[in-house]
Amino acid sequence: MKIYYRAIPQTDAARPDEALTLAGGWTWFTHVEILSRDAAPRIVAAAQVPEEALAAITAPRAAIGSMDLTQPQIMGILNVTPDSFSDGGLHNDPEQAVARAREMVAEGATLIDIGGESTRPGAVEIPMLEEIQRTTPVISALSAVMDVPISIDTRKASVAKSALAAGALMVNDVAGFTFDAALAPLCAQLGAPVCVMHAQGDPQTMQDNPTYDDVLLDIYDFLEGQIEMLEGLGMSRDQIVVDPGIGFGKTLAHNLALLARLSLFHSLGCAVLLGASRKGFIKVIGNAPDPEKRLGGSLAVALEGYAQGAQIVRVHDVEETRQALQLWQAATTGVYDGA
Repeated sequence: MKIYYRAIPQTDAARPDEALTLAGGWTWFTHVEILSRDAAPRIVAAAQVPEEALAAITAPRAAIGSMDLTQPQIMGILNVTPDSFSDGGLHNDPEQAVARAREMVAEGATLIDIGGESTRPGAVEIPMLEEIQRTTPVISALSAVMDVPISIDTRKASVAKSALAAGALMVNDVAGFTFDAALAPLCAQLGAPVCVMHAQGDPQTMQDNPTYDDVLLDIYDFLEGQIEMLEGLGMSRDQIVVDPGIGFGKTLAHNLALLARLSLFHSLGCAVLLGASRKGFIKVIGNAPDPEKRLGGSLAVALEGYAQGAQIVRVHDVEETRQALQLWQAATTGVYDGA
């Protein structure tokens, strides 16, 4: 029977002496939830967890580029597409895209995620050359004028290769390296950090009745397998980020199950990324049909992600997320240094 260990993160200002730090970050824990497919969850003291499992949970995550992953990071979304669900058509021109990237960095983004193919539910695949033509000029223009890490949001090796040559640092694959067999070897060969996201199905069909045996553990197993595959190609685990893929082949109940126990994914020994900004479950729970009016819900979920130790939160609303994060940090620690 496979056992899964989930640190139960806390942020209270009063920290017990025996508490351990989660992933070298800003949350701590004294107890762990033990999960399996064959038994009810149970909670034990952290001291009862096997040493190897505890080491994966507690080890500080290495920096990726200039990003110090012992501190919360904000990934700003820059879609250069005509049809993304929230901001399609707003930044198609390279000058518009660079201006928006500059704005996001000024607002607090420490990583810019550039995508040229919409992956909203129902979206269809676009030709590889078209995706390159949308993204590479923007990355070239941005990397020429700004010293900010850039990730390319793509499923395709040719797009990633062009983006990395133009100045991108990281490859963010929403298909978790299952779409294009050439993408993982390319990233390993070039030494590019990656984000492995889980998705069930492709964007065109992913919301057609997605099902799981156990959504939390199924996605953990998928990510674990993809990490092992990437390591087998020569990639270092400390340059792999994992993302459970909120909204990608998941029902509302699936999304909530993942959010409630997001800290499980720290047990993989990788940094964790949460991308839930403006997504459909916020529309339903928050009664917010207009994606641009889902700020409150997006901030609530982002702060819960940080509370569970997620190192990177991917957002549309950078300024508001930065402000919410700073107030949350001051309120939870009781400290503000004025910086």
